[in-house]
Amino acid sequence: MDKWGALQWSKVVHGKQGWRFITCLWLHGGLIHLFANVLSFFFIGIRHEQQFGYVRVGVIYLLSGFGGSILSSLFMQHTTTVGASGALFGLIGAICSEFLTNWTIYTYKVTAVITFIAIIVLNLAVGVLPHIDNFANIGGFFTGFLLGFVLLFRPQSGWIKPQHRPAGAAVIPKHKPYQYVFCVIAVLLLIVGFGMGLFLVFKGENGNKHCSWCHHLTCAPTSKWPCGY
Repeated sequence: MDKWGALQWSKVVHGKQGWRFITCLWLHGGLIHLFANVLSFFFIGIRHEQQFGYVRVGVIYLLSGFGGSILSSLFMQHTTTVGASGALFGLIGAICSEFLTNWTIYTYKVTAVITFIAIIVLNLAVGVLPHIDNFANIGGFFTGFLLGFVLLFRPQSGWIKPQHRPAGAAVIPKHKPYQYVFCVIAVLLLIVGFGMGLFLVFKGENGNKHCSWCHHLTCAPTSKWPCGY
């Protein structure tokens, strides 16, 4: 795994091998790990790929994985990380923001909100088990959440293309003002987040020194397993 590009903080910082932020997404810790990620991507990504195209979904996938790798490098500096979970969580985050920014076109809003909350809580809860890098999941989720506001907003309900609009029909703006506001804020947060994250990683900062409880987010110790903080 080390030779093939697994994410290792020491290799990234001291070896100047920043490409490991991305190459780790294509490595898996066995057939079960690979199968689980492929199956998850099939259920999570296929709908949005059909609606928004593979380019936008692919950009979200890669940048979310990149964001997850950055957060992982800040908190998991003594482990080797592989897998596409951060990228998959990014797709989940993008689904949530797509729902918020395209709120007006959805009918069953309450059901959708409950479903999203259940999916997020369940997946993050699984992340506190040993040998799972929940920081990559969290970083990927928030990166994808912000990217969804930028790449996945759609025309509001009732908008008609000018060439198809009947004579005398009311003109409805293509997008709501809040969609543009969300987009601008998300772009700014992404720039600041990526910039600060990379700066802190290559500076050698350890996030656990500034957050005494954060290590519990990736492993909750019980009588059944140690965490080895």
